[in-house]
Amino acid sequence: MRQAIEAAQAVLAAAGVGSPRIDAELLAAHAAGTDRGRLTFTEASPEFFDRYDELVAQRAERVPLQHLIGTAAFGAVTVEVGPGVFIPRPETESVLEWAVAQPLSSQPVIVDLCTGSGALALALAKHRPTARVIAVDDSDDALAYARRNTAGTSVELIRADVTRSGLLPQLDGAVDLVVANPPYIPDGATLEPEVAAHDPSHALFGGPDGMAVINHIVDLAARWLRDGGRCAVEHDDTTSARTVETFARTGSFTDVTARADLTGRPRFVTAVRERLTS
Repeated sequence: MRQAIEAAQAVLAAAGVGSPRIDAELLAAHAAGTDRGRLTFTEASPEFFDRYDELVAQRAERVPLQHLIGTAAFGAVTVEVGPGVFIPRPETESVLEWAVAQPLSSQPVIVDLCTGSGALALALAKHRPTARVIAVDDSDDALAYARRNTAGTSVELIRADVTRSGLLPQLDGAVDLVVANPPYIPDGATLEPEVAAHDPSHALFGGPDGMAVINHIVDLAARWLRDGGRCAVEHDDTTSARTVETFARTGSFTDVTARADLTGRPRFVTAVRERLTS
């Protein structure tokens, strides 16, 4: 087992995979039907090596690790993923950490826009068990995964296009928290092979400047959030200033703040719905 993992690590490193040792171990655990932490105590069956070699070869072709093992971890939850749905990234956990730290009511209404696999909505529901959590997406492929991932939970799924005018008027002034990880990559950007060839382009690209969907989300948040409600929108690391300007331009928000992820890169902008005075 150790020799097989070391050989796989070398193959993945030569293929340009960013975390060859971790990926080699996770693929070994998947092939062996065990957890990564128990690999040392796992005896490989004869079938293991053929299966493992096949998985490593696919990973060396830059098929995403999450597609090969069928799941992705996000915060305290693990979701099913595969072709047709955006793979949740660790960077978005910074949005989750900010969201769970916000002072909300005892039974808040939370909306996760462009939910994809439902990972962020599920993680928020886990942290806020008394919340009403609504997850929105317009991709049938993504929603198929989201339905499986949210089955048996309180998360409500809605198929809707966040760029459509007048969306869900029943939420006007009734939402405590809006979060979104929308398509935000500027058209034509160079991407890693795992992203370019395997993540759906509909979940990646946000127009020439990456702001096409973000602009609509800010408008939705201005309409849906109750006074003092909060919003967090993830963005491309080149469009932090534009996202701040979009919030400021509405005249509906205070405390508009650009925030970085754990690597220090500009990652998301937060804002508070201005309290209206009578």
